[in-house]
Amino acid sequence: MNIMNKTTTDSFADILFQMEWESDHALHRDCYRAQKVNMWRDCFPESMYREILDRPVGTRTDLSFEPGQALPKYLSQKVFNIKSVQFDRDFHPEMTIHPREGRFYPKGILREVDHVFRNNISPFRCGRIHDGQIEVDFNHPMAGREVRVHAEIKHIWEKFSDTGGSCTDWMEAVAEGPGMQVRWRDRPTDFFSDQPFVREDEASDSRFYREPRLVNHIDDTAIGVLSALYGQILTPESEVLDLMSSWTSHLPDDLAVKRVVGLGLNGPELAHNRRLSDYTVHDLNENPVLPFEDRRFDAVVCSMSVEYLTRPFEVFQEVRRVLKPGGVFAVTFSNRWFPPKVIRIWKETHEFERIGLVMEYFLNMGGFTDLNTYSMRGLARPEDDKYYWEIPYSDPIYGVWGRKQG
Repeated sequence: MNIMNKTTTDSFADILFQMEWESDHALHRDCYRAQKVNMWRDCFPESMYREILDRPVGTRTDLSFEPGQALPKYLSQKVFNIKSVQFDRDFHPEMTIHPREGRFYPKGILREVDHVFRNNISPFRCGRIHDGQIEVDFNHPMAGREVRVHAEIKHIWEKFSDTGGSCTDWMEAVAEGPGMQVRWRDRPTDFFSDQPFVREDEASDSRFYREPRLVNHIDDTAIGVLSALYGQILTPESEVLDLMSSWTSHLPDDLAVKRVVGLGLNGPELAHNRRLSDYTVHDLNENPVLPFEDRRFDAVVCSMSVEYLTRPFEVFQEVRRVLKPGGVFAVTFSNRWFPPKVIRIWKETHEFERIGLVMEYFLNMGGFTDLNTYSMRGLARPEDDKYYWEIPYSDPIYGVWGRKQG
């Protein structure tokens, strides 16, 4: 690889994109690392292309786009009614799928809709369901939104040849998924029909987690992203509750918190966690009441575990109780889990819908303000990771957080 000083039409570039936007209830930041941008063939909004061509490593751009500029326009004709029988409930061979308001489904699940074929996996959104009719929305999830896009050039190298290959629309890549985490027309998304919290293994969690697992459940790059995110959200000298904790807390080493209390299922794992000042063994699915006094903590974090909660509303209510006014509750997760113990709705939703599911936990409980969501995708997996040759990209990181009101 020959390193170059500036981007040219004869170069590849590694660019970190960050898209910021707002919805009715939250601020959103979605990040995407584009590892091999072809400066001659790939597609960008014209204003962005001007800002990143003939620029050195470290260049940062900050552009705002009105609705319909960088992303598709919202078209009312893409919202229409179908008969309920046109939704194929037997589309999946192993389960019956019912249409639910606000949820996303592949277009191929629809029957007798013009230009839609069974193998079409492009998502559409289910709107209102009434009188034997389903209102469907074929617009892109980010259609019609104003966005701010930051781009930072990380690496540049020479392109030796350019024959054949594909063209990537990078705004389309960055926006593939974002938008699915927010409500449709401010109507609560129906995640909670069809027994959403059942699991393959309904035996006691204490049995499943009896043996310590001193392993990381995400790769080292993802751990670094998660640690950096907590470094942005949490403040020094805080008293932190690490909810559903284990042998590591993922807090940044240089964050000087006052105290970290762990609550988890496995005593040996918790004892191994050097960041904890104290810990309690407690099963939240058996008893969602937190064994702490009111308004004790400045912050509560829950890492890679929210997908196992079978009583999330009660737990979120308890978190609100033990937080001080203005205290932050941060929930983070990836796309990996223990299959026997993950709740049903988690397995049946798109990764960005899961952000929306956690958002609904916050919104249903109330009492939280300043809601934010975050995503990071596309980073390189470390070469020494055991899954590197199978999965070259790092595990994605998703987050939702808010502050207690009052």
